Amino acid sequence: MKPVVKEESIIKAANEGMDEFINLVADALLESVGGSLDATTMQQLNADQLTVIAYIWMRNEVMDGGFVQLIHNGFGGFIFENPFARIIKSWGLKDLGRLIYDVKKLYHEHGVSIQADCTDEEFMELFEKYPAFDDYDDTFVEHEEEWTSGMAYYIDEHLQDFITIEK
Repeated sequence: MKPVVKEESIIKAANEGMDEFINLVADALLESVGGSLDATTMQQLNADQLTVIAYIWMRNEVMDGGFVQLIHNGFGGFIFENPFARIIKSWGLKDLGRLIYDVKKLYHEHGVSIQADCTDEEFMELFEKYPAFDDYDDTFVEHEEEWTSGMAYYIDEHLQDFITIEK
């Protein structure tokens, strides 16, 4: 399923920057399936479309609170148990793909504990309890602009695979 997006909206978002461009595509994809992803709505999107949404969610979580926050907030399975890393590597983002594979090992080792319900104070203690994520958080933050640019470039070059453009 490819959502329809007006050409002028695409041009405007692209002129505002790569973040706005990717967000426009991701928002259109989510809106096309009713605004949320579940087992049923995921089947309405292809792997590339899901990868755009996964990147936006991952970027927002990691930039806000690192991979510990991403896992605690329930995004671990979506990022680490799907072909996300393989797909982004095929899009030319090899270093990001390797980072995801590395963090996936920590997710398998600590994910259940990190995802457990806890108070705000206990949540903050997770960062001290799992310092192995720190270097990966730092690497993501250091390269986020480069990786977001790579995502935007790939999406732009293959826009017809993601959305239908309305003149």
